[in-house]
Amino acid sequence: MNPTASPTQATTPTQKPSGGGPGRANGVWALGLMSGTSLDGIDAALILTDGERVFDFGPAATWPYDEAMRARLRGVLGGKGPVAQVERELTELHAKAVAELIGSSGLAAADVRVVGFHGHTILHAPEENRTWQIGEGALLAKAAGVDVVADFRSRDVAEGGEGAPFAPFYHRALAAGLPRPLAVLNLGGVGNVTWIGEDDGLLAFDTGPGNALIDDWTMRTTAQPHDEGGALAARGTVDSAALTKLLDNPYFDRRPPKSLDRDAFDPAPVANLSAADGAATLTAFTAASVKRALAHLPAPPQRWLITGGGRHNPTLMRGLADALQAPVDPVEAVGWRGDFLEAEAFAFLAVRSLSGLALSVPGTTGVRKAVTGGRLFPASGARRAG
Repeated sequence: MNPTASPTQATTPTQKPSGGGPGRANGVWALGLMSGTSLDGIDAALILTDGERVFDFGPAATWPYDEAMRARLRGVLGGKGPVAQVERELTELHAKAVAELIGSSGLAAADVRVVGFHGHTILHAPEENRTWQIGEGALLAKAAGVDVVADFRSRDVAEGGEGAPFAPFYHRALAAGLPRPLAVLNLGGVGNVTWIGEDDGLLAFDTGPGNALIDDWTMRTTAQPHDEGGALAARGTVDSAALTKLLDNPYFDRRPPKSLDRDAFDPAPVANLSAADGAATLTAFTAASVKRALAHLPAPPQRWLITGGGRHNPTLMRGLADALQAPVDPVEAVGWRGDFLEAEAFAFLAVRSLSGLALSVPGTTGVRKAVTGGRLFPASGARRAG
């Protein structure tokens, strides 16, 4: 059985490098992998970076999970079920993605310095000092013939951090030269924002639900994995009473940094609504939760750049523009690859980890001090270019 289809959304570079000149010689090719909370598949991307700047972009692609693999991943959320079996299968699928992406790039495995392997989050409970991403780094390194950095979040949690979000350093590297303050909003299963100040200061936190509640509702009521183009929500009417109940959650008043598990919110207030009205209300909930985040930002962003699957939902994007009263654009508007930003981020973070650079700071995760992180799994006998 092959739990993934052929890769989709393969891309070639679309963005001008954010650095250049002599510094490019210091960059290495790194491959990043992401299996997100939306359970849609494996994203993989190649970038040329020194862990502080980005010099070039290689190919990127998505390997979608089939329904059986999605069900197996759902079955181990929270640490339940056959975790070890699913972890092994997940790692083998990631190894396949690495081999195919490198094969399509014109590079050899020896030309890729490191693979950043996020794994798949099955539990995130920072209030209990716990975060759990499954994925066998040693197995992936052996299969790919490339050094692997994995287990990015554990040290942050051990040092008092939330263990998320982890993309802010990459967002800042990409945003060099863009007007500040700037907000980068990732709408995956959970929503998270990176605020970048005029002095390059960072504040990051989970805003609330992203697509997870909408996707789960759509699957439950229509047997479709997501609300394609926001069409279901567009046909519905927001139930104001249900929305008020959803927003009555102490999380929104907590000061950041802060983070959430995919299943942190109870969708019970929409349980008796029609499919369309439920989708409309949950979509409005995501937009309203981002609006609530505004109160925690040091200054209003001049612009919001949206990444993650939520930017493909026109109903949600309109709701965000209405709620934020500021320019709201998909990240493609500035040349970024929105479908692969998180995969790229873990390639970038893997290089930072090899160099001992910080992966998180108090303003991004609430960690007590700037800390590096990640665990290196060497590829036995792998030859290295450069």
